[in-house]
Amino acid sequence: MFVKPFTQLSKNSVHEAGGKGASLGEMTQAGIPVPPGFVILASAFDRFLDETNLKAEVEAELNKVNYDDVASVERASRILHDLLHDARFPADIETQILSEFHKLGSEFVAVRSSATAEDSSTASWAGELESYLNTTEKVLLGNVKKCWASLFTPRAIVYRNEKGMRKSYVSVAVVIQQMVQSEVSGITFTVHPVTRDVNQMIIEACWGLGEYIVGGMVTPDAYIVDKRDDSIIDVNIAAQDFMLVRGQHSNERVGVPTDKVARQKIASDKLHALVQIFKNIETHYGFPCDIEWAMEDGKAYILQSRPITTL
Repeated sequence: MFVKPFTQLSKNSVHEAGGKGASLGEMTQAGIPVPPGFVILASAFDRFLDETNLKAEVEAELNKVNYDDVASVERASRILHDLLHDARFPADIETQILSEFHKLGSEFVAVRSSATAEDSSTASWAGELESYLNTTEKVLLGNVKKCWASLFTPRAIVYRNEKGMRKSYVSVAVVIQQMVQSEVSGITFTVHPVTRDVNQMIIEACWGLGEYIVGGMVTPDAYIVDKRDDSIIDVNIAAQDFMLVRGQHSNERVGVPTDKVARQKIASDKLHALVQIFKNIETHYGFPCDIEWAMEDGKAYILQSRPITTL
């Protein structure tokens, strides 16, 4: 078995589903509103490397890297990406992936990398690996390969070295999740990451898909909440001129409608409902969480939760 639905995964599944996949399985089982999906397990990537005889070549290229030389890192990354891109996708794994994809019944899915080196309070693979939104069946397998290859981007190669994992074998799973066409999306820290006040939660929100807020492309609204009584301590509304949405052929940057540019992203009643979900997640895990979320048709969905690494 090379794929498992979220319903068969938990926080103890990091070794096979990666940190992201394990977290989504854990939250699904806890009744938190997570869009349905499945994980292509790390064993599929390992089998891909074995079947194509790439494992030795990957190790050899990584051993040649001079981490003090940017050109050396980039050269290794290019070679490894080309090797993975040109290798044949194992037929039985392809069959399992497509079968599970059809069960989702969703035309568009998000495809996200999930490293088996667990997100922890001191290290997080967030932002180091690739994600592909609004993926269709036609490009699904290609995007899975790209996620596998993202373990060898220059940034990921350097990150692994910085975290002392150079000699460790790190594999990668791939999350396939029903796509949320978010009108509003955001990031929440269940403990204020700057003041470190455990009684304060900060919620950031933007119009459109969440890649722009994660990538720092837009200035989000910021809401500070007192977790003891759910009161809103501070609201900072940021004007937003453009957003990311699904276009006809790809994700597109479009202008925010004039009447929404300076409008508050989350209405007060929706904000209070979100706060309850975020508090439930923190209570479930028992530690401060960094949460990615999205809202479509007024309903909130949790896309990821990991420990806050900056506290």
